[in-house]
Amino acid sequence: MPSLEIISQDKQRMSVKLKGVPLQYANALRRICLNGVPVFAIDTVDIIENSSVMSDEGIAHRLGLIPIRTDLKRFAEPSKCSCQSKAGCSNCRVMLVVDSGIADTTRTVTSAELSSEDDTVKPVSDKVPIVQIAPGQNIKLEAYARLGRGSDHAKWNSANVAVLTHTDKPEEYILTVETTGALGPEQIITAAVDELEQRLEEFKGVMAELKA
Repeated sequence: MPSLEIISQDKQRMSVKLKGVPLQYANALRRICLNGVPVFAIDTVDIIENSSVMSDEGIAHRLGLIPIRTDLKRFAEPSKCSCQSKAGCSNCRVMLVVDSGIADTTRTVTSAELSSEDDTVKPVSDKVPIVQIAPGQNIKLEAYARLGRGSDHAKWNSANVAVLTHTDKPEEYILTVETTGALGPEQIITAAVDELEQRLEEFKGVMAELKA
């Protein structure tokens, strides 16, 4: 009977032993851990003021790559949200703002200045550089974070590393997951197991329809 045993765990990394699991299922679980679990990432940026040397597109790109803490229980993916709106609602998107003010000296605007309307959805680190501004320059913007999956864009990858290694025993593997910080490693693995189960059920349903 398939089983899962925790080998090691800390805030960033977790290794589990998968027993009695065929290789194709173990590898599917690894792939889902990497890019199939939804996490928050900044997807839309409205630049209000930008007198820095960096283009609006460059700033938006940097914002999109900042890992954002994620709460999967409170928020829905846009495609599954009841609002069915491109703009999103409070159940599927979170606004973060930056207002640097006019700089007196040359300094770097960092993720610490990203103020979120929801305290649980904010940058994993406050030390990520966004843009450097010189005296007299400023940056002011509104950014919107949404849930997404790494299979659509790498900025939504839930893990930095998801590695599967074989043990000496048949149908026994070690899965190691290292998180970006958006979710805990145990949350990633648990969500990936649920996602794999759901996909298998959907596949069974499709096959049943083809046979009918």
